[in-house]
Amino acid sequence: METSQPRRRAGVRRRGLLRAARRTGTWASRVRHQQQVKGDDMTENASSTGLIAFLGLGHMGGPMAANLIKAGHDVVGYDPVPAAVEAATAHGIPMVSSPAEAVAGAAIVLTMLPSGKHVLDAYRGVDGPGLLSVAPANTLFLDCSTINVDEAREAAAIALDAGHRSVDAPVSGGVVGAEAGTLTFMVGALPEDFETVRPILELMGKRIVHCGDHGAGQAAKVCNNMILGVSMIAVAEAFVLGEKLGLTHQALFDVASNASGQCWALTTNCPVPGPVPTSPANRDYKPGFAGALMAKDLRLALNALESTGVAAQMGPLASRIYDDFAAGDGAGRDFSGIITEIRDKSV
Repeated sequence: METSQPRRRAGVRRRGLLRAARRTGTWASRVRHQQQVKGDDMTENASSTGLIAFLGLGHMGGPMAANLIKAGHDVVGYDPVPAAVEAATAHGIPMVSSPAEAVAGAAIVLTMLPSGKHVLDAYRGVDGPGLLSVAPANTLFLDCSTINVDEAREAAAIALDAGHRSVDAPVSGGVVGAEAGTLTFMVGALPEDFETVRPILELMGKRIVHCGDHGAGQAAKVCNNMILGVSMIAVAEAFVLGEKLGLTHQALFDVASNASGQCWALTTNCPVPGPVPTSPANRDYKPGFAGALMAKDLRLALNALESTGVAAQMGPLASRIYDDFAAGDGAGRDFSGIITEIRDKSV
């Protein structure tokens, strides 16, 4: 970690806040005291990072925060959903009752929220003080939500204007990757801020890619998931066509997986049961990556296509197909279940 004078001053400020918290009996005191009693063997990086406020502890955020706790980091969490609070508490994550309480004294504020509106509202404040106004000066805001590129850049701009630092780092890898600590992070940040967050992201993921400046992480995410949505539709259509032409699923898989049709949608998330035993098709399309999430990500890609004037056809078509899929039972099924829609609509 950096050892520059500003960083040392930030460390002194955080230690002062924690000492003050002990005197007043606040949550920060309780968190620190619990860790001292346990005698945690914290690594040098973990101890020098400071407190991490983790906002949004759902199916993805909860396991991610738990991995930080396991690595010895000081983490405090907030989520408005009681079930998420209960699950996070069971995994040893100290929870507080408001976002403002979570970020006070934090060195890093990590958000994992449903949409760009949620992120911007949290930063600015709607029904209460915004995170940017409550956090100590020079706090690093690390947003791992999947949101519009323009929203990510707006979030970075208002964070910088408020005297903070900003990193966007959306993830790929799903709940399984979050639990195993094998996520891929696509990061948009200034080089020095990327170096600050990289050791933290490496505790939650196996591949960390610096994609460029603010918003570049979200840009990479929407491009990747547009490829994924289009390719899954193509693979599903090919299997239904193969069925009509008398091919077995295994025969088509054996050819395409070793030829120019090879892709992740085929060889890892194969939309028919059998050829890839671990794909969701073998579990009646239990996600995995839900159809509702694919529909959301393709809408983000569509917004980016429209704002940049790209003459795209496949991306917008895939967005319409997954919107229809997610409007019904497909919302809660794996996105590879789109094959059932194609099959049912075929004559």
